[in-house]
Amino acid sequence: MSFVGRSVTRLEDRPLVTGRGAFAADIAFPRMLHMRVVRSGHAHGRIMSIDASAALAMAGVVAVWTSADISEIPPIDFRLTRIEGLAPYRQPILARQRVRYVGEPVAAVFAIDPYVAEDAADLVAVAVEELPVILDAGASPGEFEDGRSTEPAVVEKSYGDLAAAFRDAAVVVELDLAVGRHSGVPLETRGAIARYDAARDMLELYGAAKVPHWNRDSIARMLRRSPASVHLFEGHVGGGFGIRGELYPEDVLVCLAALRLAQPVKWIEDRREHLIAANHSRQQRHKVRAAVDAEGRILAIDDEFFHDQGGYVRTHAATVPDLAAAMLPGPYRVPAYRAIGHVRLTNKTPCGTYRAPGRFESTFVRERLMDAIAARLSIDRIDVRRRNLIGNEEMPYGRPLATLSTEVVLDSGDYAGLLDKALAAVKWRDLQDELERRRVGGECVGAGLALFVEKSGLGPFDGVRVAVDTSGVVEVVTGAASLGQGLETVVAQICADALGVDYRRVRVVHGRTDRIPFGMGAFASRATVMTGEATRLAALEVRAKATEVAAELMQQDADALAVVDGKVMRKGAGGPSMTLGEIAAALEPASKLRGTRAPGLSAEGWFYTDHMNYPYGVHIAVAKVDRETGGVMIERYLLAYDVGRAVNPMLIEGQLAGGFAQGVGGALLEEFLYDERGEPLSVNFADYLMPTAREVPALDVLITEDAPSPLNPLGLKGAGEGGVNAVGAAIAAAIDDAVGIPGAITRLPVTPQRLCAILARGR
Repeated sequence: MSFVGRSVTRLEDRPLVTGRGAFAADIAFPRMLHMRVVRSGHAHGRIMSIDASAALAMAGVVAVWTSADISEIPPIDFRLTRIEGLAPYRQPILARQRVRYVGEPVAAVFAIDPYVAEDAADLVAVAVEELPVILDAGASPGEFEDGRSTEPAVVEKSYGDLAAAFRDAAVVVELDLAVGRHSGVPLETRGAIARYDAARDMLELYGAAKVPHWNRDSIARMLRRSPASVHLFEGHVGGGFGIRGELYPEDVLVCLAALRLAQPVKWIEDRREHLIAANHSRQQRHKVRAAVDAEGRILAIDDEFFHDQGGYVRTHAATVPDLAAAMLPGPYRVPAYRAIGHVRLTNKTPCGTYRAPGRFESTFVRERLMDAIAARLSIDRIDVRRRNLIGNEEMPYGRPLATLSTEVVLDSGDYAGLLDKALAAVKWRDLQDELERRRVGGECVGAGLALFVEKSGLGPFDGVRVAVDTSGVVEVVTGAASLGQGLETVVAQICADALGVDYRRVRVVHGRTDRIPFGMGAFASRATVMTGEATRLAALEVRAKATEVAAELMQQDADALAVVDGKVMRKGAGGPSMTLGEIAAALEPASKLRGTRAPGLSAEGWFYTDHMNYPYGVHIAVAKVDRETGGVMIERYLLAYDVGRAVNPMLIEGQLAGGFAQGVGGALLEEFLYDERGEPLSVNFADYLMPTAREVPALDVLITEDAPSPLNPLGLKGAGEGGVNAVGAAIAAAIDDAVGIPGAITRLPVTPQRLCAILARGR
């Protein structure tokens, strides 16, 4: 039996397609209170007073808290990419003295039902003395507070002799590029339901996602409790994308309220709150230049960029600018390199990660740079890429850079080979002839491409427990999280192959900190690689244990036995057999057959790694531009991606397609805008434009397995972020080609208004 490599049916879908899913809003407990957050209506100001008397007088209101009521609770700490000096810029769970963005939590109202809580929140009067706002991260830094600048950190990564490279260059190409502020918009908004069980002294939080174990430890630390007395429970999750599952002020507030008020407390975010309060992402401006020789070979890249972090530094600390700086070189040889990223605070919603953080941005910058080099030197844009690609024979290819506490060592890859396959799949030369004929006929059409390298398989560890019960059902308990990516199915497939059972007999338990003490969660495209290998190791140990026991009970040579379809039997011949369920029964504590063995047919598997691995891809876009309206229609899109080894190709295609749709949004539609006072202008779906089926074309996907990772035995790499990574770059290149203006697109998203202005300048 072999399930790895097959597009088997997803295990997790039955409750979802039959209407039996359990999302955060579905969770309810007796005597439950509801929380409503009073949010700042000012982008920047000094809090003069907060009057909650009218709200407290309402029937059904139990409590109203301001920062004075929770002064002992520290700000939320960092999870990734800590940099010295960032601690003073963390966000408190309720605003202290100042508000720094519209939507910042100022007070929390607790009432007997959500309608009373909302009405009471409207009665809380917050008096604010307005202060000057900072909205441009590229402007000179201002004052965050006394003695502290609004530039809390500068990320710098460099190697090689930059000065010599630019001195010796035949050509220097310079660009000023920008990526707009946008973020993940899951179907399900955030939600948190906390309950305190006094009889067990146990605090429970429902609605967890992404990193439940880290959040458990942080909540315990902030509330001065033992981590063993805090449990987080993950139900179904209506999308994650980096934004869901981080620790936010609301999560801590409901936990504290459940403890203090001795009643369960529920908070469900509405869509307007989500658009102004949950993590934003992306917004960066890059001033980049490249030194190249006369044949278009890169000698050096020098990039200075400004990262708009918003009002506070949240759990990701400097992760996004750090990744942007480390991953910008992509699949190309860059002999000398420098990236300086200014982390700047503005009076906007704080930022975090969003699918392919730092890579969507840096791929746009790098591939725009490659197109500019080609145009400047009159070299074909594909040829200029070929001349700079790292060769397969050069792998593993180390760069003197680090990110996410790991050195950047490209583990494997045939970048030129995948480029050839992608071009063949779209019949590139025939496509160029067709586009030229259409342009002669008056159409405004063009094609663009972009190459990229992703990262996946972030360590340092992952662990699972695999156990077989007396019915023969296999349970895998993992500290990973499921965000809809198909975790249960992939883990079951890997376990099934390693153990010798049908994958449908494997039950995967995740997102429960009461079932497993350690876990890294699901982020950075790590779960298939890390959890998958830990699962394989544990399943192999269970199989070895089952074979050993069966050999003794059946009086057979263990080397002559195999596990096939849940039974231990002789290899290639008939004879006696035992089911895994029968072996599990023989190992029960009271069984006389157990001997001196530890009870249970189970084992733990642990996988450790010091390095990430690096999948890679090619995006090719065909776009048509309406010269009158500035509208862009994507006519065709190919996404080629090398995943090392595909556990379930269907799930990979789904991941890539979903990421592509989000990339279309960031390339053409989605952007959080603010007026001159810092008032958000994108607070509903009338103003924050999401791609629909009309804007997202059918996607051609080419999955290859040419470069398995040498860092894990199955050769796995991640696929969660490859679909979005290069969309902005490829569409920008296609629009350039369509309008006949090299380098026309320097800013995302390419809205109709911006494109009309570009066309007007071109005329």
